[in-house]
Amino acid sequence: MTRAAFFVLTALADQPRHGYGILREVEELSDGEVQLRVGTLYGVLDRLAADGLIVLDREEVQQGRLRRYYRLTDDGVAALEAEAARMAAGAGAARQRIAEGRRAGARTAPENPAGLEPPTAPGLAGGYA
Repeated sequence: MTRAAFFVLTALADQPRHGYGILREVEELSDGEVQLRVGTLYGVLDRLAADGLIVLDREEVQQGRLRRYYRLTDDGVAALEAEAARMAAGAGAARQRIAEGRRAGARTAPENPAGLEPPTAPGLAGGYA
């Protein structure tokens, strides 16, 4: 499942929403990390609908424009729950490995991997040679 699809399903988990409402909710849920364009959003919605994870809930006309509201299906809820569990398991495994590495005194990178002498004189552009 793509990150965009995950956040679209999450945005629809509590109530049906229309396209612009989904865009805003995805941005809020992802702390601004996922900012979908309208074309991308409707591509994701089309794929989720084709997969049976969302359906059209209703259509309303507001200020002369048609708004389509989408909602999760039972399969959509199940897919979202499965993806959230998969992500949580992966995050848990990463946290466990990090903790094990800290307990073992592992470092992320050796301080002087090639055994080079530290730089002593400035080089070109203010760097050290």
